[in-house]
Amino acid sequence: MSRIGWLDCASGASGDMLLGALVAAGVPLDVLTRAVDAVAPEKIRLRPENVVRNGLAATLVHVEGTDSTHHRTWADVRTLLDDADLPEPVRRSAHATFERLAQAEARVHNTTPEAIHFHEVGALDAIADVVGVCAGLAHLGLDRLVVSPVAVGSGFVRAAHGRLPVPVPAVVELLAAAGAPSYAGEIDGTPVGELCTPTGAALLVTHAATYGPQPPMRVAAQGFGAGTRETPGRANAVRLLVGEPAPEVWTPGSAGPPSPGESTQLVVESNVDDLDPRVWPAVLARLLDAGAADAWLTPILMKKGRPAHTLAVLVDPDRYDAVCEVVFTQTPAIGVRSHTVRKRPLEREFRTLELPGGTVRLKVATYAGKVVNAQPEYDDVLALAERTGRPVKAVLAQAAAAAQQHL
Repeated sequence: MSRIGWLDCASGASGDMLLGALVAAGVPLDVLTRAVDAVAPEKIRLRPENVVRNGLAATLVHVEGTDSTHHRTWADVRTLLDDADLPEPVRRSAHATFERLAQAEARVHNTTPEAIHFHEVGALDAIADVVGVCAGLAHLGLDRLVVSPVAVGSGFVRAAHGRLPVPVPAVVELLAAAGAPSYAGEIDGTPVGELCTPTGAALLVTHAATYGPQPPMRVAAQGFGAGTRETPGRANAVRLLVGEPAPEVWTPGSAGPPSPGESTQLVVESNVDDLDPRVWPAVLARLLDAGAADAWLTPILMKKGRPAHTLAVLVDPDRYDAVCEVVFTQTPAIGVRSHTVRKRPLEREFRTLELPGGTVRLKVATYAGKVVNAQPEYDDVLALAERTGRPVKAVLAQAAAAAQQHL
């Protein structure tokens, strides 16, 4: 089953806030601790605390034992990651996070990433934040992480380089390079200080698949990760939602959620104008074998007067990739489009028609307990005609007449 996550960064983001959101959303603390212990050159302890931020229960993860002031370079951090006993996905994402940080700091200070001394970013708490968050997200096994527009703050902050404007230049560089949307997040026009840290920004852009509001999803877990400050008028916390993709959103005035027996499916389409028509039957058969509920062709006229076909496939969302593979490998199509539809099948059962020379299956459909349709299975009609030597049209007419008794 596919899993997606959404990070609500209306109060910004930092490494410790993201750690708290992961723990609050159900990631075991041991998952984070094992990863941090594997990397940190000194003992670090992650201690969760239940706190309240502007009336909301949240989790604050304290990173303890990080009093070292050693300023590490990107090469130092890279060596720590390379030598650590980490799962490869965690190592890769931690590498990518620190590399983005180094590149952003290098652009800000007009130097090279290798020459950067990370200062606060290279301190042990930041190493714990990055590695812990990467391990927590890997544990969730998300297929996609969506990040909201990021509140970055306003005003000024004290840093190793002195007094810096908010958002600090490294945060601006990180978000701009990734095309991530951001805004000040002020309350009533009042400067709110730093809401998004460089570590938080680097973690967001490394793991985000896209940016925007909460996607259609069935939420299974929610977690609030608290920042250290209590901010008047704002819950200083990042929120993480985890769940399954929902293929359809219902709004007021729509038909509403599916009724019992209804389901949502996808219609996948592509216009094809350069395939030998003799190949289409095999393509349709492959699509059905791949799990499509139905597949059909519609003749169309494309630009420059070219005759073509629209290939349409009805499929459950979990078979979408398998259907796309058939379309892309068995036809010249170079893209597909899809939209969600609601499917409401009638209850159905098979009965048996006794005809001269053999039997034919009858598909009977009911609505509200009443039979509303009864159709002989054409393949059975054809087989009976071949066995008896009678015309297909005669056997079909006889089967259709017998079917009327079931209505």
